[in-house]
Amino acid sequence: MLNLLKIDGNLPKIEKSNSLYEKIKVLIPSGTHTLAKGVTQYVDGVAPKFLERGKGAIVWDVDGNAFIDYTMAVGPLSLGYSYDVVDNAIKEQLDKGIAFSLLNPLELEVAELVHNVVPNAEMVRFARGGADVTSMAVRLARAYTGKRKILCCGYHGWHDWYVSVTPRNNGVPIEVQNLTNTFEYNNIQSLINSIDEDTAAVILEPVTFFEPKDHFLHQVQEICQKNDVVLIFDEMWTGFRMANGGAQEYFGITPDLATFSKAIANGMPLAVITGKAEILKLIENDVFIYSTFGGEALSLVAAKATINEITEKNVTSYLNQIGGYLKTSLNKILEEIGLDYIKIIGYNFRLMIDINHSTIDNLLIKSFIQQELIRNGILWSTYYNMSYSHTQEIIDYTIEVHKNVFNKLKQVVDNNSLQNELKGNPIQPLFRRVSNFNTKPRI
Repeated sequence: MLNLLKIDGNLPKIEKSNSLYEKIKVLIPSGTHTLAKGVTQYVDGVAPKFLERGKGAIVWDVDGNAFIDYTMAVGPLSLGYSYDVVDNAIKEQLDKGIAFSLLNPLELEVAELVHNVVPNAEMVRFARGGADVTSMAVRLARAYTGKRKILCCGYHGWHDWYVSVTPRNNGVPIEVQNLTNTFEYNNIQSLINSIDEDTAAVILEPVTFFEPKDHFLHQVQEICQKNDVVLIFDEMWTGFRMANGGAQEYFGITPDLATFSKAIANGMPLAVITGKAEILKLIENDVFIYSTFGGEALSLVAAKATINEITEKNVTSYLNQIGGYLKTSLNKILEEIGLDYIKIIGYNFRLMIDINHSTIDNLLIKSFIQQELIRNGILWSTYYNMSYSHTQEIIDYTIEVHKNVFNKLKQVVDNNSLQNELKGNPIQPLFRRVSNFNTKPRI
């Protein structure tokens, strides 16, 4: 598989990528539908901009260059690109139909699978994307409690209720902005300070890259129960990766509602909300949450195949094993070289490189690392999203390349030549934050 990479020590030629980008940015605002896939998150002039195909953990860009991929479509590919079991199920369903005028048996079959795997899944509902189901959860929580305010911790999509707490909230009415606040992960006092008698829900990513301290998640649940607040776990990243049933299974906590997407259908657009029947039953008469594509068959059959594969092959255990090996190996290399301002952090299924240099812009360091990984056939942007297709051979090669790149980084930093070594425009800051979520409650 590695012979597909065609490594010659040079940066890849990306003429077709650049040509296509000049056209797409005229028609599509910011040139991308997903910020993490856009040109700002890669070294412009070095990294490819368009991918054409993928197989396993290898992708090919439109210029024919091959790379080991650690972004994995920004998370959905828990099994890998063009995974035969899933793709064959999609092809078989395609012959039967995609959307129907009545219910399809797959709606029941996948709901039963989720019910059997996810601890809190008394009832289940499907949608297209993660922001859809987090917004469903917020609306249901408000209807169930009769309260208005939302407290959040993490990233929860693009809808008004969440984007109101971000710097890019233009277009969101001030009345909506005043109904959402944030609290800080692992700071239970920040939650206590923010919660009040009009708080309908607390929604958080149960983990990002930091472990909960002092039973933080259990404390959050206790505070929610004490204040009659709906607890919502946003399990976009943890679901079907951290454990089959997500963080709630891993930590032994049953939230009132939970939301899933990404890994559940190995690339097909499907999102799921699970939770207490008494809350979800509000949809039957009191809360309107219906859509044309909620029961779309190709995504459902992909989810059926993916969930079965994850459980039968014990994929979550494999991700933990292979990710742990990569994390331990890279941190050992960093320690040996003396790059004490870099550390690989996170749970094994999803790692992140954490850069904290005292005098050099961290994005310049990240840009250099990314550039040199691309030179060696590895496509990477901050995160290592592990998949079942990242084989031991791929991981060993990845470790070898990182050792060379980290050594080169130390050399150029020591020589004060980092800026000169960059062959393109550096990476720009990303909208998403993974720490320091706290904002003071609005008065």
